[in-house]
Amino acid sequence: MSPNRFAQSKPLFRYVNEVLRRFGGTRVFLLMSLYAPFLGAGIRICRVADDATWFEVELPLRFWNKNYFGTHFGGSLYAMTDPFFALILTEFLGPDYVVWDKEATIRFKRPGRGTTRARFEIPRQQLETIRQHVDRDGKRHEIFQTNLIGPDGDVIAEIEKTVSIRRKSTVINSA
Repeated sequence: MSPNRFAQSKPLFRYVNEVLRRFGGTRVFLLMSLYAPFLGAGIRICRVADDATWFEVELPLRFWNKNYFGTHFGGSLYAMTDPFFALILTEFLGPDYVVWDKEATIRFKRPGRGTTRARFEIPRQQLETIRQHVDRDGKRHEIFQTNLIGPDGDVIAEIEKTVSIRRKSTVINSA
């Protein structure tokens, strides 16, 4: 696909997203379970807050996402954590902001057996504070943490994500 052709299709993706959001609200995010990397790993988005301030995700252990030792493949565990803090921020802040995952750390605590779950949440008060800082300073790096929880309630892994947030005008001026 030529770069020109991709640029022409980008508005189509935005249009489809808008239509789906009008009919499904935040439930459209549940369709992300069909996103190829999630589908292939077996990752499911189970619940989404009406205001998209939290997501609940799970990863059942299946033959295709096991490692050599019969436990969860670490890449699949990380993949289930990838976009959610950035999505929450993007949904809250809107189109005048650019949000990117900048850095991530996963600290494995024990082997993942059975269904692993995670909840990604940023409280509205914290989201408002982040917006105020970005509006004042033009950009901000924010660190978020969550845990991957096994079926017995034990922590499988600790996740730390650094997300970069900028005003679009800052991105344009700094380019």
